Amino acid sequence: MSGQKSYAWFSAAATDVGYVRQINEDAYLQRADIGLWVVADGMGGHHAGDVASSSIVEILDETQPHDQLSDYVDEVQDRIIIANNELIRLARQHADNRTIGSTVVAMIALDGHCAFLWAGDSRAYRCRDQQCVQLTRDHSQVEEMVQQGLLLPEEAEQHPASNVITRAVGAADKLCVDVTFEEAQLNDTYLLCSDGLNKHVTNAEIAQFLQHENVEEIARQLVETTLQRGAIDNVTVIVIRALDDSHG
Repeated sequence: MSGQKSYAWFSAAATDVGYVRQINEDAYLQRADIGLWVVADGMGGHHAGDVASSSIVEILDETQPHDQLSDYVDEVQDRIIIANNELIRLARQHADNRTIGSTVVAMIALDGHCAFLWAGDSRAYRCRDQQCVQLTRDHSQVEEMVQQGLLLPEEAEQHPASNVITRAVGAADKLCVDVTFEEAQLNDTYLLCSDGLNKHVTNAEIAQFLQHENVEEIARQLVETTLQRGAIDNVTVIVIRALDDSHG
């Protein structure tokens, strides 16, 4: 069983404001020491998106590690709900009820077991044996259209409603956080990213980048490629790799 192996988790992150936005409304958390990584993307066009993403990251940065993955997931879910309630409170008190919101995607790693939690269209990918899969499903209008057979996946990114998300932290009093679990294998490479990446870089290209042996180089190249192609949004990536603990 791969869960009996001893894992060491290595990661690298990169972010850029891009060429259109005035401020970077993305925020990220990189806590390889406790096996927690987070990307939050403040909702563009809304009031204080940077406040929203930063609040989520600050609240999740207080997470305590657990011996059981289920307990760890429960705490991260609880903290995302706390962030949701805090952003709604801020909106009511200081923003005339205008949404202060953000998407979020988080990865938890406990030895060889992983959990992914998300709300919105920030994504998680896994590359294993040169095969790359998207582990999350966007909470977005175009994704719903794809699921209903009304839109082809390759048409989704260019669709006029591509920026319309159906779920976010701070958007509604009740928030449902999706969760998926999987067992990692040694040398798996994971990617968390804001949607500023997939607006310019295809899933096939992401698969190619994730095969590079240096996680810092992967993060740098992903952001650099986004910038070369116009970077119409903020872009943030975290690249995470499972290695044998003997590497440490």
